[in-house]
Amino acid sequence: MRLLFILLLACMTSIITAEEAVKEELPPINPAYNAEHAMVLVNQGSRIFAVNLPTYKLPHDVQVVYQIENPDVAFLSLVRDAELITIKPQPFNIQRLMRGEELTITADVYEGDYRNGGSLIYENRTIVFNKLLYARELNELSPASKWQQYAMITLNENERIYIHQITKAPSYNHLIYVDLTSACLQKFSTTQLVPSVGELTYKFVNCGTLKPLYFDSESYQ
Repeated sequence: MRLLFILLLACMTSIITAEEAVKEELPPINPAYNAEHAMVLVNQGSRIFAVNLPTYKLPHDVQVVYQIENPDVAFLSLVRDAELITIKPQPFNIQRLMRGEELTITADVYEGDYRNGGSLIYENRTIVFNKLLYARELNELSPASKWQQYAMITLNENERIYIHQITKAPSYNHLIYVDLTSACLQKFSTTQLVPSVGELTYKFVNCGTLKPLYFDSESYQ
């Protein structure tokens, strides 16, 4: 019995040591990424997603999509019914989201773009990021092209979010929800380097039930 106990203890110790080693392998957080990271909130059903608004320069040169905690019906209704909801967070390090951490921040919630005349709806609202769906660093970008490349975020068996992989300027930020009935292309050609949102929606029309979530081209010229 004593020998068995020693073996079990040794096994548990080795597992803990391995877990600690994995944690230690993570590079240190870069303090340069601590900033006010503008985000847009979108929804599908009762789920709310936060999408950061990236730029080409540090500390905003990343793409992140997170599912956030749905706090109440009123908040969900706001996100669902408004044309655009943005949040102005208190400064935090977005690399923590890139790592997939569960993170709670405080943010002001605006109808419209708070950087361009949006209306304050909630002040100092708690936002809980609880599930990383997509993360990408905007480094070593491909040149702008009429061939558009999308990444696929799987929500469940049939539900997907397709997100455009931002290229060098001119480019665009685009997300669209699809309830699949058939396969979707993740790479396709368009008539312009920066196509219209209507042309992009048409590219997904045969995939299933669609819900455009976000589109911005002005920030990537």
